[in-house]
Amino acid sequence: MATMLEVAKLAGVSKATVSRVLTGNGYVGQETKDRVWQAIEESGYRPNLLARNLATKRTQTLGLVVTNTLYHGVYFSELLFHAARMTENQGRQLILADGKHSAEEERAAIQYLLDMRCDGIIIYPRFLSVDEIDELIQQHEQPVLVLNRRLRRNLSHCVYCDQARTSQNAVEKLIAQGHRDIAFITGSLDSPTGIERLSGYKAALAEHNIPLHDALIVEGKWTPATGLAGVDTLLARGVSFSALVASNDDMAIGAMKQLQSRGLRVPEQVSVVGFDDIALAPYMLPSLSSVKIPVTEMIQEIIHRLIFMLDGGEFKPQPSFLGELIARDSLGTGPQG
Repeated sequence: MATMLEVAKLAGVSKATVSRVLTGNGYVGQETKDRVWQAIEESGYRPNLLARNLATKRTQTLGLVVTNTLYHGVYFSELLFHAARMTENQGRQLILADGKHSAEEERAAIQYLLDMRCDGIIIYPRFLSVDEIDELIQQHEQPVLVLNRRLRRNLSHCVYCDQARTSQNAVEKLIAQGHRDIAFITGSLDSPTGIERLSGYKAALAEHNIPLHDALIVEGKWTPATGLAGVDTLLARGVSFSALVASNDDMAIGAMKQLQSRGLRVPEQVSVVGFDDIALAPYMLPSLSSVKIPVTEMIQEIIHRLIFMLDGGEFKPQPSFLGELIARDSLGTGPQG
């Protein structure tokens, strides 16, 4: 096995210079860095990671905690893809820990990553409360940043989409198209995102003095089957609606299929809007209108912010993000449009 001294001879530099390149301590010119890394590759040298980590007090790893109920969805796929790619671009490794099914298990996943000495941790919480997260951030030296939740005491440690305002904007676009009777299929109401999107729907109706009818609201569980069942529930109630908003695209697809199965044309009789703008949305028949959440931009912001914290730099936090309704063929004018 090659040694650091052999790498130094091959690169034409001192052993100390090779050490500085590996640890990131001290200035080394880019041309010299390139020679060292080329020598490492040619020689097959494997640095002693444990020794390097002890010397630098860094592991070059970032942790990510996500509950496994999100793993099967396209939203998680996009989140994980961009998190892994951007972490790689920073020369670091991403370690994923499962938050499972409770606040206690989310806390255990965070502690696991802390014990692994990850340089910093990103959490996408579902069960921990805002107060619990704020307390946890203040208890640990390693930076813990939160995705998709607005904190009260540690605002610089969170990056989030204003789901309520985003939902309100989308429903207001339907209202602008002449829709007044707008049905809504919620996400799981033990989910902050599900609660906030429902809140935005109600706010849009209130803003335009449209009465809220509970019969037009059906609870879903993020799946196509619950979107399909939601349409059956609405029709069984005998309520009329010219538009339907589902809290994610999976439910919107299920709803659109059942509307068509029940003889209701989309968008001629019922307009349909989803959330998350999945890759299949433009290819549905009709193509699905959907609210695009800026996942890429949010991940980019949180990783850049985490790197700034680790390097001791100053930064100006990005204000909350907003999603945007992408109008396609499933969105038409309402009776008053």
